[in-house]
Parts: sequence; C-alpha cells; structure tokens
Amino acid sequence: MAVFDDIGYDDFRRMATDDSLSAHEKIGFPDAYREAHEAAIFADIQSKLTRLADRSRNVLDIGPGCAGLPRLLIDLCRQQDHSLVLIDSPEMLAHLPDASGVTKLPGFYPNCDEALQPWIGRFDAILCYSVFQYIFVEASFWKFLDLSIQLLAPGGQMLIGDIPNVSKRKRFFASDTGVKFHQNFMQTTEVPQVDFRAVETNKIDDAAILGVIMRARAQGCDAYWLPQGEALPMANRREDVLIVKP
Repeated sequence: MAVFDDIGYDDFRRMATDDSLSAHEKIGFPDAYREAHEAAIFADIQSKLTRLADRSRNVLDIGPGCAGLPRLLIDLCRQQDHSLVLIDSPEMLAHLPDASGVTKLPGFYPNCDEALQPWIGRFDAILCYSVFQYIFVEASFWKFLDLSIQLLAPGGQMLIGDIPNVSKRKRFFASDTGVKFHQNFMQTTEVPQVDFRAVETNKIDDAAILGVIMRARAQGCDAYWLPQGEALPMANRREDVLIVKP
C-alpha cells in the first residue's frame, strides 16, 4: 500500500469515518510508515520546536489527524501545562480524546481564519506535520503562511514538518544509495527513472520551499530549511521548515 497523494480535505473527512482503515491509513499512511516510528518522529519534532519544553504556553496543531502523534502532543501539553488548539475536520477531531486545556476547532486551515482571530499573536508553538502538501494544492499557501505568522507570539516558533520535496526525492533516487534503496524496497533489479527537467504538477519542490522561507523572512521572521533525523521513515525524501518570530 502506497502513501496517498492525490487526496484532499474532503477525502480525509471520509477516510476518518471508514472503519476498514487503521488510524494511520485514515491520515494517508500505510501502517509500516508510522506504527513503529511515532516516538522517533515526535522526538525529532521536539528537538526543533523547542518552545514545547517551556511551561504554560499556547500551542497550535494544524491538521493533527487521528493517529499517535497528536496523542503524544496532548500528553506533553498536559505535562507542561500548555493550552493546545487542534484544527482539523470534525470527523478527525472526534477520534482524539477530550482533555483539560485542549480546544478542538473544526475547519480547514487556513480558511478558518475568522475563528482564529482571538489567537492572533498568541501562539508560542505551531506544528503543521505531514499536512503542508495538501494545503499547497487545495488552498493558498501564501494565506497559510501569512496567517500562521500572524498567529505567532513574539519568540514563537512554527514547524512545517515532513514536507515531501520532489527535488530531494529525485536527487536521492539518482544516487547510488537511492538506487540500492529502491531495489531493496521493491525487490527488483530495475533502476528508478529520474528526470530532473520534468515539471511535476502540484508537487512541492526546492523552489516552493525556498519561496516559503523567503516570504517568512520578508515578514520579519527567521526561517530555516532543516533535515529530518536519519531514523525517520522518509528522511531521505522529506524535509522541514522552522520559522521563528523574533
């Protein structure tokens, strides 16, 4: 089973109510890509989104889904006395536990900006993990970025994590390491075909990520292009962006 690519918000709403799917499949991943990796993924998130280690902060999770990562975040926020806002479809949010200090906000980010007006300038940490690729296709990703920066408090951090970068993927599969990875994973002797000149519609590439970084910097934020930890399941073809409001 492959990672779902050509799906959107309404598809995820439907998948959330499909009892034949596992929690990981409901958010677009085969079980093998997430089941044994969530602790390592969350540790990688914490190493970058360092405001999570503070006490009594405001935290926003954009598109948490319904698998293990938001539950780890809910537990951490309870331990650190954070206020946590979760934004996703009502169908996804229904799978997550209700807890003190947790606010569930149903809607499609960033098109729920009116509901977020009371939070402008108040979030110390914003997480958007494995979600940006869908926003990139379905919504204005400039609106996504602009609203997110407005929501950040002074000193606040935003991690746009697990971004599938087609440019990085091509570089990997054009390498000797990538060829061996492909052959071992697919149990084949075939060499993956890579065309660096091909334009892949609706896919995030180096130019799109650089655009996000430059726009964030133009709005007075620091922004960094970061690798994922090597232990993460898709670190060879996905990357993160960290935005910090001074």
